[in-house]
Amino acid sequence: MTTHRPRAAWLAAALLLAVALLRLGAAPLFDADEGAFAEATREMLASGDFGHTTLNGEPRWDKPILTYWFQAAAVAVLGPVEAAFRLPSVLAAWAWVVAAFAFARPRFGEAAAWVGAAVLATSTGVLAIGRAATADALLNLWLALAAFDAWRHVERTDAGDLRGARLALRRAAVWVGLGVLTKGPVALLVPGAAILLWVAGTPRDGWARRLRGLVGDAWAWALLVAVALPWYAYALHRHGRAFVDGFFMRHNVERFVGTLEGHGGSIVYYVVVVPLLLLPWSVLLVPVLARVRSAWREPLPRFLLGWAGFVIVFFSLSGTKLPHYALYGVTPLALLAGRAWADAGRGVRGGVVASVLALPLAFVAAVQAVVALAPSVRDALYRALLSPPADTLGLWASAGAFAVGGALALRLAPAARAGPTAIGALALAMAAWFNAAFTPWLGDRLQGPVRRGAMAARADAAPGPLHAVQWGLHRPSFAVYLQTPTPRRAPAAGEVALVREDRIDELVAAMPADQVASPPYRVLHRERGLLTIRWGP
Repeated sequence: MTTHRPRAAWLAAALLLAVALLRLGAAPLFDADEGAFAEATREMLASGDFGHTTLNGEPRWDKPILTYWFQAAAVAVLGPVEAAFRLPSVLAAWAWVVAAFAFARPRFGEAAAWVGAAVLATSTGVLAIGRAATADALLNLWLALAAFDAWRHVERTDAGDLRGARLALRRAAVWVGLGVLTKGPVALLVPGAAILLWVAGTPRDGWARRLRGLVGDAWAWALLVAVALPWYAYALHRHGRAFVDGFFMRHNVERFVGTLEGHGGSIVYYVVVVPLLLLPWSVLLVPVLARVRSAWREPLPRFLLGWAGFVIVFFSLSGTKLPHYALYGVTPLALLAGRAWADAGRGVRGGVVASVLALPLAFVAAVQAVVALAPSVRDALYRALLSPPADTLGLWASAGAFAVGGALALRLAPAARAGPTAIGALALAMAAWFNAAFTPWLGDRLQGPVRRGAMAARADAAPGPLHAVQWGLHRPSFAVYLQTPTPRRAPAAGEVALVREDRIDELVAAMPADQVASPPYRVLHRERGLLTIRWGP
């Protein structure tokens, strides 16, 4: 265990935040999730109704209220721009990583904590949701804080520090309450299951005592209820059965027992997804898995394994499967990976370095392959969005410069080649490339036509309010850029519509004859399979 260096830790935290903020608003909002969250927040601000969210004027029951409040605060300061909608996620992801480092350092040592934090901060899945205008980075922060404080409760109970144990448990209850206010019951389920699984693995003669300590603190329950219940009570009072059916039944129960919105998958879905989310650190899963039996005999590693294992098993049994569900179990895997790295030999460490250096090139190669195969894609819209020409020269150059520059830097400093500082700096440079080069390129490719179509509509707007619709597709970011709701329906005379170019003739033919003028519409913007039109002559 090395000596703690607080200045180095603060410098690393500042650099991580700077990298996370890098070109935060460069990529357009990604549909459907970022667009839906951003538009719901914009409508909440426009209406002044801060107790309820709508999307294109209709109730949005997908998530509780906290993420929208945080986004609204950022938008109130910065305006309705991409960076404002994403800022709460950036700050949450940053705090998530800092909390993981602070938890791991006194328990696993300095080197393991540095690498564990690097794994968490720069794995592909966390890089993506840590800058996304959704609820997931915020939820993961609350999950991590709750689980960490649940473990501190156990530690301090065993050390005889009952006051410290009570304080830790009550903090955990506050984090759970905030999580329930962010995404619902999953915020209690994950840390609760993790600590109960750990208790189940301890000697039976201590079960009753430990369970009483964990679930018998009335003040902890009171804090959880005080944080989460007021908004839920308000929503139930205001909306009644519609809230129960929309939020609890559809977006919680139905997500687990059935496949919602086509997001299904096999029982091994997360066995494939987890290594992808952990790239470029997936190689560290090998020593983690190789040491499962010995780790299970140690209290804290057993807690972390139970936490990660519960998430993977529970969501593997769920009917609805989405990649970011696995991120609820990435925090313990990152800490175990940091510990494995600290104990690993030169071969494993070299594999990690090679993976970090190669990942940007692998991302660009994957994009190039998708572009090359795009003409054979069945869906005409995605065929148009992804098909050549695609200017990837800048991506290749920047990814190559990172790989060569990183390799040369390590070559010139062989003593630091496998040290935590070097690997952390290399990972931050990789994250900077991801944020500054790759994500803006991908965002412009997939979402640029929506943003530019909205700008064309605003430029063409006549005096008076702008009325717009989404016709035969779902791109809620269109409403954010137009600054007006865009319901999903056919356009009326004079309205703007976003529509797929391959479906426009079919949709026009389905319109009543008395609503079709000659010409039926005027094209305001055409780009890669999407049309922005004004309906009417």
